[in-house]
Amino acid sequence: MIYFRGCLSREKLKEIPRATEKLLEIARIDYRVLEDEGCCGSVLLRTGFMDDALEIMEDTYEDVKGERVLVSCAGCYMTFKEDYPVLLGKKVDVIHTSHLFWELLKNDKISPSLDLDAVTYHDPCHLGRHMGEYETPRQVIKYLSKIIEMDSNRANSRCCGAGGGVRSGFPDLSSEIARMRVEDAVKTGARHLVTCCPFCIHNLKSAQESHGTREDRNDEDMDILDLSQFLLLGLKKEVKQ
Repeated sequence: MIYFRGCLSREKLKEIPRATEKLLEIARIDYRVLEDEGCCGSVLLRTGFMDDALEIMEDTYEDVKGERVLVSCAGCYMTFKEDYPVLLGKKVDVIHTSHLFWELLKNDKISPSLDLDAVTYHDPCHLGRHMGEYETPRQVIKYLSKIIEMDSNRANSRCCGAGGGVRSGFPDLSSEIARMRVEDAVKTGARHLVTCCPFCIHNLKSAQESHGTREDRNDEDMDILDLSQFLLLGLKKEVKQ
């Protein structure tokens, strides 16, 4: 299996692949990463650079073809799962980390603690509205903690503001959307905000740092975590023999 880290996690949010690789090692899953990992093409597709995207997608397909591909990024998942067959006529055997974690938990390959603080969950657009994957990440979280839902969730979830080139092309709008989403999370009273997309994490954290959170509370800011980081927090022992 190839663990395809994705551009943002590989270059900026390295804590996500670190946590994911630690979980893979704990579960004794054989995997490899690509030393010269390219891009899945998602950002170029969403911003209209079709020719450039197709060129990159062809190159990346050659790197991953014939193998199962694990991804942390919701955008990578959607691109491999839907766009490669449609635009290239080539299928990729792709699985999102939330699906793998759920399988590991169900098969008792990892044993989390059940006493972590309550969390709220943000549905990434690419994983949720586009791919219809709402429940699997929540099933993983429920092994460790209680979920306090934001008023807007699942198909009605507010976007983080990063996707579709909005963060690059309209940074003020992107920041304001992210600020509103962070406030949605703060209103739940949860200690952690968990999601499954590096782009969401990056934009929400940027808004948190720029605008601050928890104006009505005296404790420290809400932690914004990838599902892999949250699961690793709750792990109490390694693989069952």
